[in-house]
Amino acid sequence: MKTMWFMRRLRYSAQFKDQVLLRADTYGVAQVACDLGVSESMIYAWREKKKSGGNLLEKQKIQQAEMTKLRRENERLSEENAFLKKVATYFTKESK
Repeated sequence: MKTMWFMRRLRYSAQFKDQVLLRADTYGVAQVACDLGVSESMIYAWREKKKSGGNLLEKQKIQQAEMTKLRRENERLSEENAFLKKVATYFTKESK
């Protein structure tokens, strides 16, 4: 009977990637890849992404802050909309 091995794709946090890249700059990509069990090509890919897109963790924090701001604004506008609907129904009843 054959044994089937399934590789599960691991996902690494932005903070982990940033720390790996810092270590790779200090000790070299090959050494860090061997120590952490991460492929060298993955580290090089993270490095290219960081060069083209800036700091991964910093961008993530900015996006979360913007998302929080938008959610608050959406909630405020929904409350305003509900209030205006109530006022409109009140005035339409009164004018009849």
